[in-house]
Amino acid sequence: MKSSIHFFGEGKTKIQDNCLENIGYRGRQAVALDKMKLPILPGFIIDSEVSSTFDSKKLEPVLKSNLGKLEKKLNKELGSKENPLLLKVVVSPNLQFSNYPPIHNIGLVEPSLEGFIKHVGDNFALHEVHFLLRGVLDIEAKIAELESNEDRLKSISDVLKIIEKQIITEENSDGKMPPAATQKKTISNALELFPDEFSKDAFFQLNYILERIKCLIQLEEKAEGAIGDSETALLIQPMVYGNYGKNSGSGLFFTRNIVTGEKVLQGTFFKETFNELGSEGMDVNKVSKKHIQTLKEIRDKIEKEFKEIRSIRFTIEDDNLWLIDQRPVHGKSTRADIRVLLDLLADKVIDDKYAINSIKPSQLNELLHPMVDTTSVKGFKSITGGISGAPGSAIGKVYFTTEGITEAYKEAVKTGGDKNLILCMAATYADDVKAVEMSNGVLSCEGGYSAHASVVARQYGKVSLVKPDMKITGKKATIGNVTIKEGDYITLDVPYYGDPTVYLGTADLIEPDPKESGLLDLVALVKKYVTDDFFVRVNADNAKSADLALKFGAEGIGLCRTEHMFFQEERINLFRHMILAEDKKERVKVLNKLKTIQKKDFYEIFKVMSGKEVTIRLLDAPLHEFMPHTKEQLDSFKEYLTSAGINLTKSQLDERTQRLEEVNPMLGHRGSRIAVSYPEIYEMQISAIFEAAHKAKKEGVEVLPEIMVPLIMNSNEIKLLVFGKKIEGLTYKGLLEVSDEVQTKAGDDPIPFKVGTMIELPAAAVGAGEISKYAQFFSFGTNDLTQTTLGLSRDDFNAFMPDYTQFDLIEGNPFQKLDSNVKELIKIAVRRGSLTRPDLKTGLCGEHGANPDNIKFCMDAGLNYVSCSVYSVPIANLAIAQMNLSE
Repeated sequence: MKSSIHFFGEGKTKIQDNCLENIGYRGRQAVALDKMKLPILPGFIIDSEVSSTFDSKKLEPVLKSNLGKLEKKLNKELGSKENPLLLKVVVSPNLQFSNYPPIHNIGLVEPSLEGFIKHVGDNFALHEVHFLLRGVLDIEAKIAELESNEDRLKSISDVLKIIEKQIITEENSDGKMPPAATQKKTISNALELFPDEFSKDAFFQLNYILERIKCLIQLEEKAEGAIGDSETALLIQPMVYGNYGKNSGSGLFFTRNIVTGEKVLQGTFFKETFNELGSEGMDVNKVSKKHIQTLKEIRDKIEKEFKEIRSIRFTIEDDNLWLIDQRPVHGKSTRADIRVLLDLLADKVIDDKYAINSIKPSQLNELLHPMVDTTSVKGFKSITGGISGAPGSAIGKVYFTTEGITEAYKEAVKTGGDKNLILCMAATYADDVKAVEMSNGVLSCEGGYSAHASVVARQYGKVSLVKPDMKITGKKATIGNVTIKEGDYITLDVPYYGDPTVYLGTADLIEPDPKESGLLDLVALVKKYVTDDFFVRVNADNAKSADLALKFGAEGIGLCRTEHMFFQEERINLFRHMILAEDKKERVKVLNKLKTIQKKDFYEIFKVMSGKEVTIRLLDAPLHEFMPHTKEQLDSFKEYLTSAGINLTKSQLDERTQRLEEVNPMLGHRGSRIAVSYPEIYEMQISAIFEAAHKAKKEGVEVLPEIMVPLIMNSNEIKLLVFGKKIEGLTYKGLLEVSDEVQTKAGDDPIPFKVGTMIELPAAAVGAGEISKYAQFFSFGTNDLTQTTLGLSRDDFNAFMPDYTQFDLIEGNPFQKLDSNVKELIKIAVRRGSLTRPDLKTGLCGEHGANPDNIKFCMDAGLNYVSCSVYSVPIANLAIAQMNLSE
């Protein structure tokens, strides 16, 4: 029997490792703290070898011996009229969660109650008797239920209902205790359910409770058909009270700030109070110097042991500080997680591998986007649900058109007003990009994760939420019975995990700070484990995004969408003019103006990306997307045309625009097909690229351009665009000839560059062996490759995808996680392309690029890199580092 009772306390526990399985989860927690020499309350454990089989008579001497140690340590005595020792019994199963309630205040009998009242007062003492009785009656109720003793169960339940109404709990923290006479009557009625000695003899009370717990464990085992020894131990410890005199108190704190990760105790101390229920405390850092030093020592040891922020409860009784327990913290921020890991790494408590593997890649979204301060939205009307397009939180006034939000932004800039704006539209198009950039977030109702609004929002670090149930009529939106009008303030909260929420009103936001949050330090650590074999590039169309991406660890640009460069207000009408030009001469005239703009953009990007590859995709989007979609846009374009000396009526303009419209534009006149029809467009872009490159090179910039031709379906197309062709008096100038002309004009040495293509059609994947004769690199555009492989529209499939999910017809969202057939096409393309061109470089630049599952596939398939939006670069790098470390 003696070998099955384990005493702990004062850092002198003698429990051997081979016995740890027998003392349960709670027991192991207590022993671990004792081994760390922390001021844990001493106690002892009846291990699982005997917890359900012990003989009370044989247990009695061992029990009394261990109780004597506790009495000596706390200077109290079980059953004493002056300074009684009270106990708690906690059932400690091997699992973290227990179905058995703990029992507190064991030893409160008629003699000891008198002594307890002297220290804590009559009202609190009676309150604790209630707690004792509730705990024991919970055990008795479970026993009666298992024994099918309905009469006893009813008697117990009736008394328990009365007790529940009279005690202060978390659910009833503002409640007041009834008069003492009422409490005593309740106690008297409850005691009728127990033997007389239960209220008179403290040791009998302890023995009785242990016997009843043993009985319950036996009944539970029998009911579950268990065979052999129980896996449940019993943990016995003294009770201490924060209201046990002037030099007493209770507290709880986190080992550091759970939002910022600052190494400062964060919590509350309740002076001369048992616990926090119904109490107002003070900052835990204001406890006495003697005790704050102990708390900091506890903090340091706990963090080093558990390697994370923990929550700690403690009690000071009569100027003695006792650690009650410590637990994980579920509400801590990723920023705090990273900060503690970096501190532990600096102190050599953990190594690089542990630090990197302790953060899930998806957690980094929290550091890259604002978060709602949840305390600021209490009482706000809210609407939950929707499809997360781009994570984060955003506040602003709602506007329903690009023109409306543009005018509001201009006015705010001019007057110094509020520039917090939310764009609310059914869907966005090419010419709405600038509006997305001006806004803090986008609320739409068409499409989903891969819709235009979501893709552009991710690129610019904005928030995007798709609410399919939202109806937009004019300048108001209706979601259920909630109406949002133009000018109303809303808050979008789109977490990476959990349901998105729209709050009506302005919340407080916690803004991201990559440096202060520790993100940049983490990126530097992670980059040590991202090799040249597989790395991350960024999808970026301007120097600002490119510069930020470098800070996040990007190794070049994997996709520069040149069509995005024309969406600014001073450029879009010029581009529309080029589209509607009646002949080549007029088109070239406008293209020369656009070239000046593109050259400046490319030059700025090359300077930022000096020494790193920049993959520039030539114009891809269908031309009709650039044309006016609203009356305001049409009026603006007409005004531009008039100023350019072109007088078109509205009907003439409509007629020309309609000529461009296609039934299925995503598979129509776009990408390389535009270049075949209008070679002067790509000529302009190639010239702009190389003029910018030569200019940058002369300034000492190392320029490494890669020209990507989009939407290639066969080798003949790319051969034509790269090398050109002469037929029947018609000359098609290839990009190599254009680059040579620019070099000659610049009087400079050749700039090394690569020509490649985006593989986004199944035909291109299957024909990769022929295409790679003319392409030095492949970039897989998996958004379109998924669409064309599965025949799914990324903008429309959300309407019926829930039905497919319900019947398990498709695994997840194919625009987030690569479909197996799309993967197969990628593997075919890599294999066939590499056979033709062994030094072929391959990457993935679709929206799939930051998903760890997709990244693992890309690495296994032999790709060289993934390219993703700016704010996904750290996420992808972390995923790669974790995979490299796992190997």
